Order: sequence, then C-alpha cells, then structure tokens
Amino acid sequence: MIEFEYKQVDDGTLCVSAYKGDEAVVEVPAEADGLPVTVIGDGVFSGHPELTELRLPDGVTDLGEFILDGCENLRQLQLPAGLERFWGYTFVRCGLEELTIPDGVRSIPPFCFKDCKNLVRLKCGTGMKTIHAWAFAGCDKLSALDIGPEVKLHPQAFESKELNT
Repeated sequence: MIEFEYKQVDDGTLCVSAYKGDEAVVEVPAEADGLPVTVIGDGVFSGHPELTELRLPDGVTDLGEFILDGCENLRQLQLPAGLERFWGYTFVRCGLEELTIPDGVRSIPPFCFKDCKNLVRLKCGTGMKTIHAWAFAGCDKLSALDIGPEVKLHPQAFESKELNT
C-alpha cells in the first residue's frame, strides 16, 4: 500500500506532506490532481526502515527536513535533475552509501547528512558553492567527497575528519 497526502504551495504546485505505506520501493508521482509535485515536505518518509529505494520525479526542486530520518535500509536514491534546495537535516540517519547531488543545488546546510553511518562517497554537482559546518557530522565511513575547487568548505563540515576531496 502506498498513499500520499499533498498540500498546495503558494506557486500552485504541490508538496508531498505525508506518506503511508510499507513498501521497500517507493515512487513519488510527478503530479496529483493535475498539479506538479515540486516539494517533498518535512519528515515525509521518516521512520520507514523498510524503504530501500526511493524514486523522486524530475520536477521536485525542494527536499524538506528529516525526510529520510531513520530510513537505515535506504540504498538507492537518484535525486531529480531540477533539485535546488535541501532545507536542513534532509538525509539525517539514513542508510545511503553513495549519492550524487545535481548541478542545481548550491549549498549543503548544517547537519544535512548527520549520522549517515553508511555514507562512503558524495559527489557534488557543478553548481555547489557552500558546504556548511557539521554537514557530515557523524558520517564515520565518509571517505570521498567530490567537489569543485571553488566550493567554500567550512572547516568543521566533517567534525575534524580528514577526507579525500
């Protein structure tokens, strides 16, 4: 069973505001009631350890806070090409091992990947400008971060962990 709830955003698009289900693979629809889905709201998939793969539609531009909190078995997530923003603790405590961030994302906020214990490699797109303090706090296995030379990397982004960047 997969069920989504939506609320309309000021620009007339939709935000996924809730998810009910117990599936391992979940695909968020690109639209509902004829309106495009552009936002995944705070905590939508939080507390779903059965989730192993999440598919987001290309029209999503914003990912809310704590959307994957506790999804420790999540291994596959391809972010939409049009993604622009993470709101905060977006990936906290999820099971991702590798992730590629699209070119439209300019910043990784504090604690965005906090306690992602399985995260080994992160590749940032060409639009990345800033990685804030504590973005990777508690990411004990993170060993490679692919970023451009112009990225402003806060000295405490990794809690004094040395990485290949």
